[in-house]
Amino acid sequence: MKIEKELHETGGFLNLDLLAKQVVEGYISGIHKSPFHGFSAEFAEHKIYNNGESTRHIDWKLFAKTDKLYTRRYEEETNLRCHLILDNSASMHYPSVKEQSLTSLNKIGFSVLASACLMEILKRQRDAVGVSVYSDEFEFYAPEKSSERHHHMLLNKLDETLLANGRRTNTDTYTYLHQIAEKLRRRSLIFLFTDMFQADADEEKLFEALRHLKYNRHEVVLFHVMDEKRELNFNFENTPRRFTDVETGAEVDLYSDNIRENYKKAVQKYLSDLKMQCAKYRIKYVEADINKNFDNIMTAYLLEKQKFG
Repeated sequence: MKIEKELHETGGFLNLDLLAKQVVEGYISGIHKSPFHGFSAEFAEHKIYNNGESTRHIDWKLFAKTDKLYTRRYEEETNLRCHLILDNSASMHYPSVKEQSLTSLNKIGFSVLASACLMEILKRQRDAVGVSVYSDEFEFYAPEKSSERHHHMLLNKLDETLLANGRRTNTDTYTYLHQIAEKLRRRSLIFLFTDMFQADADEEKLFEALRHLKYNRHEVVLFHVMDEKRELNFNFENTPRRFTDVETGAEVDLYSDNIRENYKKAVQKYLSDLKMQCAKYRIKYVEADINKNFDNIMTAYLLEKQKFG
């Protein structure tokens, strides 16, 4: 798909709505061609055409892609409420990119586009969606609604988060997750996009906040947003480099080869402990590598929706 040019010169997406629709259409088309037939029924927009039905609502564009007949659904509605939470701290604006595109996203760009894709799916199913954004402050909160006007307002807000350029300050994730949890009164499916980086890395406080999000029987999915190549594998050239903590500004000079193995071991232990804690508290953990596509994001939504009833 030639959609890399859908960008502002300032770094945001020129048409985030269109880009999300294209990504979702590609994903749905892939589902229809895959062995996972049960997933396609999760999309309220389409159902398999049965002989004898009116051809009025056949989706001919989808027929051209899949060689199968599907009709659009209009009557069926679900009552799912979904809330998207975005960490917009300084570390989420790593790595530095000249412009956001499908082939060049930083962590906040990936999170914004992934959120827009989830919103597109929810819109098609007439489900209600809300958004919260935090950094060193609670930047934004919008409750769950399903109107077209609300959808476009949220898209505009997501676009704005790309332009914030991440201030270099510590982020008190725990405080803001507690505040968001207090606002979510009705049972919801909650998606949290975060890289899990902050100066005060207190796991006990973190999971206390995540447990608070599960209050009222909410289902919580933690999308751990990362640049796997650099942040997990420490794949840097072995030349003298200065590494800067984007949250605190602390600097260290070193050769990458000198610490790579110990770094990777420490990160893997951290990830293993994190996954174990998520499993303990029944929080769905999903790795979200910014260098990969969005299929695992949307599949996680479908899997959680299936057990949300």
